[in-house]
Amino acid sequence: MESTEAAQVIMVTLSMQGHMNPMLKLAKVLVSKGVHVTLATNDVARKRMLDSKISTNFTTINSTGRLSLEFFSDGLSHEFDREKDSGTFLASLKANGPKNLSNLITDLKANGNQFPCLITNPFIPWVPGVAIEHGIPCGVLWIQSATVFAIYYHFIKEPDLFPNLENPNGILELPGIPGLTVGDLPTFMLPCSPSHFRLLVTEFISILDKVKWVLGNSVHELEEETVNSLKAVKPIYSIGPLVSPSLLGKEETIAGSVDMWRAADSCIEWLNKQRPSSVIYISFGSIIMSSKQQIQSIATALKNIKRPFLWVIKASETRKDEFPRGFLEEITKDKSGLVVSWCPQEKVLMNQALACFVTHCGWNSTLETVVAGVPVVAYPEWTDQPTNSKLLVDVFKVGVRMSNCEDERLSVEEVERCIMEVIDGPRAGEMKRRAVELKNAAKNALEEGGSSSRNIDKFIAEISGKPSSNNV
Repeated sequence: MESTEAAQVIMVTLSMQGHMNPMLKLAKVLVSKGVHVTLATNDVARKRMLDSKISTNFTTINSTGRLSLEFFSDGLSHEFDREKDSGTFLASLKANGPKNLSNLITDLKANGNQFPCLITNPFIPWVPGVAIEHGIPCGVLWIQSATVFAIYYHFIKEPDLFPNLENPNGILELPGIPGLTVGDLPTFMLPCSPSHFRLLVTEFISILDKVKWVLGNSVHELEEETVNSLKAVKPIYSIGPLVSPSLLGKEETIAGSVDMWRAADSCIEWLNKQRPSSVIYISFGSIIMSSKQQIQSIATALKNIKRPFLWVIKASETRKDEFPRGFLEEITKDKSGLVVSWCPQEKVLMNQALACFVTHCGWNSTLETVVAGVPVVAYPEWTDQPTNSKLLVDVFKVGVRMSNCEDERLSVEEVERCIMEVIDGPRAGEMKRRAVELKNAAKNALEEGGSSSRNIDKFIAEISGKPSSNNV
């Protein structure tokens, strides 16, 4: 397509790793096509990146576009624990964010920047109002599945479709989403969810009338029925999967990251020494902290299974007393496993040593494992994870669901059963075959002429004021 050097976009996101990653990856896609992107987030991200010795600068390779980071205050100190007290964080961001983001945009415009588009994270619903204040057309990058978007939309617009949310086994009949139970729904909409999370859902759906574009980090072919069902109410431009070029077998064109924790590169060296399709990879993301009981059960199961494993446990260096006695010393001695606080997940998933991924089913991890073609053990906990687990296990058919007992404890036997079913069970071969099929579908969507590639080009043409023949 023609150069879009003149086009500029400002993107706004929360300083949470799972939110920043897809926004940065979209920014890199746009920059690779000649768009200038400013990515703005609350300033605790800068503190975390500098503390982890992560550069806040980006280098473009063979592109006329450029990418820069900007920061605004959310009204809280850098030391405040935003993950632990999300209610106070969101309230402070809502009170202070609009003015501080507006001032940042004013300063950027004063320096000669003109933005034909602002793209916001969906969970800061006051941002479209700031965009309108500055006369900037607004888009949303929906960072979860199209299925979750559809569930939230119908929940707010057609509440009669959800007569009873108390029974987790209750069957729901939603347009374009067959076979869903209450237990498969995102937790934000359930009666047990904190009120500030339910309010986020309500506010997001309410501001969609102010939004010109909804960009979806998904693949049309993976959620085709759901995406098609939304065309009449709020069309989504499926532009995913937003993953690193290396996971797609391509070269990186924009160097730089927004990682707020330094990854342990030693795990790649360790993986390279393992047999192909032998390693169990366990990671539950950047927010969830496994309980001592979960750690004990998983550790015992891994010891019983006797297969090599890579296990990511946030702040693992301060939680050594939560493992079974002698566990860490034993795996260090015989090199049968590795426990780290953070790792470069996409590099891990690409490694031929991997056999399966025990995952919390965050949407970023879901897309990464689909693109890597790795079968999963799904162990969801909150937000959109139960729905993603449903997709992985029952729709994509690339894994099994791991569940707690009635007393909400995770048993050793359940961990063993699920891992062995994915690795060596009667359906293991079929899961691997399906994983490869989805991997190819996801990659093809981003190739020239693929569904996501066409939608990206159509969006860029619209913000650049140029005609496009591509169809969403």
